[in-house]
Amino acid sequence: MIVLGIDPGTARMGYGLVERDGSRLRSVDHGCIETVPDRALPERLLFLHQAVTELIAEHAPQVVGVERLFFNKNVQTAFAVGQARGVVLLAAAQAGLPVYEYGPHEVKMAVTGYGKAPKDQVQRMVQMILGLASLPRPDDAADALAVAVCLANAWRPSDALVATR
Repeated sequence: MIVLGIDPGTARMGYGLVERDGSRLRSVDHGCIETVPDRALPERLLFLHQAVTELIAEHAPQVVGVERLFFNKNVQTAFAVGQARGVVLLAAAQAGLPVYEYGPHEVKMAVTGYGKAPKDQVQRMVQMILGLASLPRPDDAADALAVAVCLANAWRPSDALVATR
C-alpha cells in the first residue's frame, strides 16, 4: 500500500510517499512543490493542484494524509494554508482517494512518542523509521513523510470499507 502525506502550504507544499508492506515501511519519494511568490494566489493554487494530481497519477497511492491546519496568530497565513489544503482535498477526491487528517501533535506523537517533539527529532525519527541514509529535507518534506508514516501505521484494511461508503 502506498500512502501520500502532505504538509500543506501555498509557498511550499511538502509531500512524502511511503510504502507499507506488512509492518515494514519504506520511502518511495519526497520533496516540495514550490510556487512562484509573485504570482496571484489563484495561479499558485492551480499549480499546486496540478502538481498533486501528477503525484497521484505517478505513484498511485491508496490513501492520502494531510496535516490539519494549526491556527497561529497570522490569520493571512492560516487562510492561505487552508486554501492549499482545499486543493489537496480536491485532487484526492477527484482521484477517488480517501483522505485522513492529522494535527501536528498527533503526527509527532505517532512518529516520536511525544506530541511536542521538536522538528529535528521528528526528522531523525522519520530517517530511522524509513531507513534513510540522510535526514529528510527540507522540513516541509520531512513533515509530509511524518504524516505518511503516521497514516501508514494507523491505517487498517477495514478502513477502506468505511471510506468508500
